[in-house]
Amino acid sequence: MRETALMKESGGDRLFTAFICCLAGIILLLVLYPLVYIVSASFSSPTALMSGKVWLFPVEPGLAGYRVVIEHKEVWTGYSNSLFYTVVGTALNVIITIAAAYPLSRKDLDGRKFILLLFTFTMIFSGGMIPTYLLVKKLGLLNTRWALLIPNAMNVFHVIVMMSFFRSSIPDELLESAMMDGCSNFRFLWSIVLPLSGSIIAVTTLFYAVEHWNSFFEALLYLSDKKMYPLQIFLREILLLNTADDLTSNIADQNQRLYLNELLKYSLIIFACLPLLVMYPFVQKHFVKGVMIGSIKG
Repeated sequence: MRETALMKESGGDRLFTAFICCLAGIILLLVLYPLVYIVSASFSSPTALMSGKVWLFPVEPGLAGYRVVIEHKEVWTGYSNSLFYTVVGTALNVIITIAAAYPLSRKDLDGRKFILLLFTFTMIFSGGMIPTYLLVKKLGLLNTRWALLIPNAMNVFHVIVMMSFFRSSIPDELLESAMMDGCSNFRFLWSIVLPLSGSIIAVTTLFYAVEHWNSFFEALLYLSDKKMYPLQIFLREILLLNTADDLTSNIADQNQRLYLNELLKYSLIIFACLPLLVMYPFVQKHFVKGVMIGSIKG
């Protein structure tokens, strides 16, 4: 007869489990409801939205808000700029992060501890906004696309995380055997380290991409030409400054324009989130493994 070693839960354990489940359910609802509401509001009619009929599901479904967004040239200009900053910036970030993290993970690097100390110092102390602005101006980067890419070309936190991954996942014996076969440092990094580091590279890429896509403050500081504005600047102006009249200037009825301006806020939010929503499923399988780097293994 097969014996089972199941422990019977006490009444206190069951009560605690029920409490945790209820608390998790409440938190889930608090987080999920705003997202569901924004999606439902973006597909509802302007009249239903302004009258307060929308609370969970779309009311009088339509695509009025999305039509205005798609037809407006400035939105597509911001969209293309955000894609450029995200793709080019993320590629630059990942390359520099790998170039910094891999040497720091090697025990035979002279001055490794001192270099790591300097990197860590920048996480605690920085020059501040005004010195950074003066530096960008002195370098001649003001009102150029590079002003959003070069100053943020590397995040020290991601360097440390990737360095920890290289240390824990790439054994020294693998390097020694490769060197015995005449493998150079660059060949070892390209042919062995990178193929074995897909999870951390995918997660780092996702983090950098999200940072670039959601960034708007640097654009406010360094850019004055609207042709280089990212999408988040237009989104900020519409959500916070209520400047959606340019998108609905062809509508004569004042009330209809007001209703449509309110609908545009929700449509633009969904429109701006689409690239990240499309990107996330492709890196989700690496996400859990990548973010657990440095945790205790038993």
